[in-house]
Amino acid sequence: MDAIDRKILTVLQDDASLSVAEIGNRVGLSSTPCWKRIQRLEADGIILKRVALVDQDRIGLGITVFVSVETADHSQEWLDRFAKLVGAMPEVMEFYRMAGDVDYMLRVVVSDMAAYDGFYKRLIAAVPLKNVTSRFAMEKIKSTTALPIR
Repeated sequence: MDAIDRKILTVLQDDASLSVAEIGNRVGLSSTPCWKRIQRLEADGIILKRVALVDQDRIGLGITVFVSVETADHSQEWLDRFAKLVGAMPEVMEFYRMAGDVDYMLRVVVSDMAAYDGFYKRLIAAVPLKNVTSRFAMEKIKSTTALPIR
């Protein structure tokens, strides 16, 4: 990956709806070589997909909850089951296995407290858990999907 590929990625992260000609113009390429580079970046799995970002508040999903999960069972079988169940929950936007004092961290988006309560009940019923701690976001200060490409 060279400097032009990195410029293409930066432009696409800012606005993936731009035409290939406009992307090429911004990075100093004509359309055909720009398109070939984009296709290669996709084929190599660097560009995973192109999406539209949606304002969660405007569609009624105004509550973000960071959920810390601790378990007493660290077996691969337990993890596989837990990952499958949590991965299928549409409220879960991000799901990480952690190092440190918690085992897993989830970022959950819901419409209201009742919706979170329903999510929480499904989560704790899914598999045995040692501890679940919920932290409710009061204000979003920064949120970006653009990686700092250098």
